[in-house]
Amino acid sequence: MTTLPDFRLETHFSRWEFKARHHMTASDAETMRMSDLLALAGPEDLEAWDRVSLGYTETWGAPALRETIASTYETLSGADILTFAGAEEGLYCAMLALLGPGDPAIVTVPNYQSMETMPVTITRNVTGVALRPENRWQLDLDELRAALRPETRVIAVNFPNNPTGAIADQEIFRALADLCAERGIHLFSDEVYRGLEIDAAKRLPQAADLFDKGISLNVMSKAYGLPGLRIGWIASRDRALLSRMERMKHYLSICNARPSEVLAGIAIKARETIFARLRALCAENMEKLDAFFADHPDRYEWTRPDGGCVAFARYLGKDGVEEHCRRLVEEKGVLLLPSSLFVSDLLPVPMDRFRVGVGRRNIDAGLAAWREFLVEG
Repeated sequence: MTTLPDFRLETHFSRWEFKARHHMTASDAETMRMSDLLALAGPEDLEAWDRVSLGYTETWGAPALRETIASTYETLSGADILTFAGAEEGLYCAMLALLGPGDPAIVTVPNYQSMETMPVTITRNVTGVALRPENRWQLDLDELRAALRPETRVIAVNFPNNPTGAIADQEIFRALADLCAERGIHLFSDEVYRGLEIDAAKRLPQAADLFDKGISLNVMSKAYGLPGLRIGWIASRDRALLSRMERMKHYLSICNARPSEVLAGIAIKARETIFARLRALCAENMEKLDAFFADHPDRYEWTRPDGGCVAFARYLGKDGVEEHCRRLVEEKGVLLLPSSLFVSDLLPVPMDRFRVGVGRRNIDAGLAAWREFLVEG
C-alpha cells in the first residue's frame, strides 16, 4: 500500500481545535464527566468498575462488552462484534480486509476523508457517487447502479452523514441493502451518529442487521459524546471478515483499555438516556442557529440537518467561504470548517459550504463573537 495522503481535516484541527476560543464545528456531541457516567451505572457495573484491573484484555474486546454492543442490534450476538480503539482503526482494518489492488469500490461524496482515502489508496479503482444539496443530499440509486462493476466489492456510505447531516430515506437505504445482497457486495455503513436523529422515524436500520454482508461501524465518540473512551466497533454476520480484521488489530492497538471497556458498557446500557439528552441539546442549538442564520439571509443559506450533530451550511459572500472561515478563526476565534477540507479525488464537492456543529453546549458565546465579526465587516 502506498503512503496515505495528508488528512486535511485532522491537520487543520491540529492547528486550531484547542486554540480557537469557540469550537463551532465539533463533530461529536457534548461529553460528560466520569461521575455523571458512573451515576448511570447499575450495581453490577459499579462493582465491575471498582474491581477493574489494568491488565490486557481480549483483542476481540471483553466478552461482556461485545454482548452489550450486540444488544443494540436486532439479529446479532457478541460473536458478531469486533471492538477497536475508536472508529478510525475499525475503518482502516475493514478496508484492508475487504479490498485488494484493482478491486472496484464505490464511495459516497462528500464524506469523512478516510472513508474515501483508504479505498483509493488500496485499490485505485474507486467510483464516487454524489450526494447533492438540490436532492437533499440523498443517495441516487440510479447513479449508484450505473457505477457498479461486475466485480464491485464494497459500497461505503455514512448516514447520518458527515459533513451534511443528511439521512438516506428509508426506502433508499433498504433498496441499497437489497442491491448489495443480490450482488454479493459488502455494504460498509458508517453509523456513528445513529441515535441523534431529529425525527425518530428517520432512524435507519443497521446494515449488519439487514444481510450477511452488511457491515456496521459505530463508536462511543460521536452520538454518545464519549471520544475519550476510544472504543469503537465493527458489527457483521460475516465472521470470516471479522477474523481477518482481528488479525490486523494485532499490529495496531492489540486490545482496548480495560477501564474504557467497562465505561463503554455502562454508556451503551444507558444509551436511551444519553441520546435523549443530546437530542434535546441539538434541538436547542438548532433553534439558536435558525435565528442566527435568519438574521443574515444575504450571507448564509441554512438547512437543518436530519440527524447527527453537524450541518453543511452555504456561504453566499463574495469573499468566498475559505477567506470567511480564515478570518473568523483568526480575528474572533470562531472555528468552522470550509469546503476545502472535504474535497474529494473522485467528484467535485460544493465549494461554498462550511461545516457547523450543533451538539455542544455553550454555543452562545461563539454566536456572539460571530455576530461581532459580521457587524465589524
